[in-house]
Amino acid sequence: MSHLREVVIESRRLKLLPASETYARQIFEEFTSEITTYMFPKPADTIEDTLAFLKQAAMELETGESLSVVIVTNATGEFIGCGGLHHLQSRTPELGIWTKLSSHGNGYGREAVMALAHWALEHLNFDYLIYPVDRRNLPSRKIPESLGGTIEAEYPKTNASGAVLDILEYRITPDSLRMPR
Repeated sequence: MSHLREVVIESRRLKLLPASETYARQIFEEFTSEITTYMFPKPADTIEDTLAFLKQAAMELETGESLSVVIVTNATGEFIGCGGLHHLQSRTPELGIWTKLSSHGNGYGREAVMALAHWALEHLNFDYLIYPVDRRNLPSRKIPESLGGTIEAEYPKTNASGAVLDILEYRITPDSLRMPR
């Protein structure tokens, strides 16, 4: 799947591009402790940490393990956040997303996840997509629910900052993605 480095996914308002060092500064500045409250990773301490993440993302693009993307607007190219589709070689790839604080409330997260999920439907053979989210993160819970996702597992998970997350694991089937919304 080395073709992943060439993947561009477009939706009505957004463009999802393979993650690259071009966006290192924006990722470093926008991936804050407030953004990561309900996420597994923690903010990078230095720009070098962000660059190391991007190098790892590039390697995973090459091997076909993950599709990590930056999200920008179609209209202006404004950086919105990052997303990903991980464990691509498994029967249960995992979706993830974050958007910068100033873009919250615009539906960008839902639109980006929908675009990633529909890309998966067209390019992957999977049983279901996993979308883990902390129970307290109501806006993020609405994303998999809007795609017909159902809660299939619940478990605690300690994140990289040491906080315990209360994870609800949604599963989104190919059939639910094919249903009109």
